[in-house]
Amino acid sequence: MYEDLKNKTALITGSGKRTGIGYAIAEKLASCGANVIITDLGQDSGPSDGVRTGTQQEMQEIAAELSDRYGVKTLAVEMDVTDGSSVARMVDRVKETFDHIDVLCNNAGASFGVPNAVHTYDEDAWMKTIDVNLHSVFRVTRALLPLMEGRKGSVINTASRAGKVPPIFNGAYAVAKAGVIMLTKVMARELAATGLRFNSICPGQVMTDLEKWRFGLEAQFLGTTPEEQEQEMCKTIPLGRIGKKEEVASVVAFLASEASSYLTGQAINITGGQLMEC
Repeated sequence: MYEDLKNKTALITGSGKRTGIGYAIAEKLASCGANVIITDLGQDSGPSDGVRTGTQQEMQEIAAELSDRYGVKTLAVEMDVTDGSSVARMVDRVKETFDHIDVLCNNAGASFGVPNAVHTYDEDAWMKTIDVNLHSVFRVTRALLPLMEGRKGSVINTASRAGKVPPIFNGAYAVAKAGVIMLTKVMARELAATGLRFNSICPGQVMTDLEKWRFGLEAQFLGTTPEEQEQEMCKTIPLGRIGKKEEVASVVAFLASEASSYLTGQAINITGGQLMEC
């Protein structure tokens, strides 16, 4: 529990489904007393490429649930992070309820066109993956800065272990997440005078629906089972297990709070020891 987060306001992108890291972040911050703004695409994108976004109904239910459980103010706003006009509409909606933002979690992410090597990757899928994962961080942060400047706030960007150690056949995602790490560092240096801190998190294997889809895809590709793929992955993790989304959320809460007041420009690994480099 971080007492200084009480009555602060946090916006989390990609937080509209209970099975994702974004929801875990929203719940953790709400449990600390922060008001939370749930944002997601607001429509069922279906299972294509293993990606499912939060529907409008899910977003509203999550907002109501967190408000009732923790006694905080909540808001659910539809937003397409790849569309500047949609981002602008989101900001207008937020302004109707909140006059400032203290914490921004750029968490929305997806991977399209996999598995494919770079030389066979579909160009549209590559560009879409880069846009969702990297350009959205720039787009959303820039749009919300006027509501954050001067408040000693915190911006936490979800990168990935893949941004430091490239996976095979998922190059666009790896490149985008590496870009998120560098963009975080750029913003940390350029915007330090605003009072804001910028850090990124680099989760490894975390048990979400996307991770389950990955194990299924690998199993299909290699002629094994999802359970076997999970077991093989656990062998590469010193702690010997897949991470929990709540464990990622706990790191985000730390970075959002004043307990991390001297941290900025960092890319923090949450990998069970699978990755130990900076």
